Amino acid sequence: MTKLPNLVWLPAAALSMNVFAADYLTVAQAQQVMFATADEFIVQAVHLNDDQLDAIKDKAGVKQRSAEPDVWMVKEGGEFAGWFLTDQVIGKHEFISYAVAISPAGKVIGLEIMSYRETHGGQVRNPDWRIHFMGKQLGDKFKLNKDIPNISGATLSCRNITDGVKRLLALHDVALQAIKVS
Repeated sequence: MTKLPNLVWLPAAALSMNVFAADYLTVAQAQQVMFATADEFIVQAVHLNDDQLDAIKDKAGVKQRSAEPDVWMVKEGGEFAGWFLTDQVIGKHEFISYAVAISPAGKVIGLEIMSYRETHGGQVRNPDWRIHFMGKQLGDKFKLNKDIPNISGATLSCRNITDGVKRLLALHDVALQAIKVS
């Protein structure tokens, strides 16, 4: 008869494992960080059709996963101030939740990492890295390690956030610019 190993210690080992997931900002907090003087965040129902999804992929070089992205129209004193979008990209193994603020002219005016679940590469939250996205618009170059610096140990996170920001700018170009913003 074979004796089974004593596995009593397994639950304790599982509980002692390091947990790296971290939530840094809620949607409301990210909105306040990027549009501090805004007084209205209006949920914008966006339903992308197949042609729009294809156009986003063509413009950004990466696929838009959701046909119903999370978008808010932002107003300040009753005037259109820009767009606030949340999204997720995969890091190495886990999703990274982030938010992008886009000006009425279609330029990035804010990028915040809301949740980061990877064991390495959290340096993408560093303002010195995120500043490289400010002022970028769809026609600009987004080449990692040239236009946007890479972070050693966070290459996949850097690449996928960079691709994600470009994809959201393509979404703006394809779908948001057509929305009446009065």
